[in-house]
Amino acid sequence: MTDQRGGAVDESCVLTEGPWTHRFVGANGSRFHVVEAGTGPMVLFLHGFPEHWWAWHQMLPAIADAGFRAVAVDLRGYGASDKPPRGYDGYTLAADIAGLIRALGERSATIVGSGLGGMVAWTVASFHPSLVRRLVVLGAPHPLRLRTATFADPRGQFAASTLALKFQLPRYEHVLTRDGAAAIGEILHRWGGPRWVAGSEFEAYAERCREAMCIPQAAFCALEGYRWAFRSLLRLHGYRFVRLMQKPLSTPTLQLHGALDVASLPRTALGSGRYVVAPYEWRLLDGVGHFPHLEAPELVLGEILRWAKT
Repeated sequence: MTDQRGGAVDESCVLTEGPWTHRFVGANGSRFHVVEAGTGPMVLFLHGFPEHWWAWHQMLPAIADAGFRAVAVDLRGYGASDKPPRGYDGYTLAADIAGLIRALGERSATIVGSGLGGMVAWTVASFHPSLVRRLVVLGAPHPLRLRTATFADPRGQFAASTLALKFQLPRYEHVLTRDGAAAIGEILHRWGGPRWVAGSEFEAYAERCREAMCIPQAAFCALEGYRWAFRSLLRLHGYRFVRLMQKPLSTPTLQLHGALDVASLPRTALGSGRYVVAPYEWRLLDGVGHFPHLEAPELVLGEILRWAKT
């Protein structure tokens, strides 16, 4: 895969300069690219698909200015983080984040996750509760709620999951990266709210996501998480994952969800609170799709700060 200048796309394309510091940190046997700003209690940001750490570029300086250590990570397989062929199961992805919190010298963190990153955030809070002080989830139902709705709501969440079903096809990553990853731009357009998609910043953001997905092996790794989610349905380790996730969360949780989210339907996400025994809040965001952090950044920033300061 090449960029418009004819050179190979490599990890340097995500090392954008700004009011932050780029670092590489070893955790759970892999090397992760993290971007951080500020000092204070840590707020750790987990991006979704088909994004990378740049999803939080507006949040990092604002959270840092509010007195926090703001850290965004490229998840396993994305951006400039390692891209091993394995390790995209729920257990390992959660262990990645738990190890990263420790490797960054922290005892706990407020975790903010969007989309796929939100699913990982739910899992970290479930498997490693002592490491998660507070949780903010954007556009991501609890994993068990998503699993239930996918089968119980055929005209709703199952239909909305059609793309994830396509991801199960062998070598589908080549479809994603064809024509400069044009399919990634189409996914962002389909999942985003109409105001954001029609706005002045959408094309530039889509271009960054397309370029990052053209980093060698990134598309394959991105799909492996979705493939594990489906493969695990009929396997013992998937059954064990469900049993572990059934334990109620003891982490105070704020769930923000776009009313126009067509990837994870609001009615699917709404039932997630049943898995939380700690303080829990739900807020539906009018006119917002699957990317609240980009579509309504000031609102989301205010909610994150309110929750993190509590």
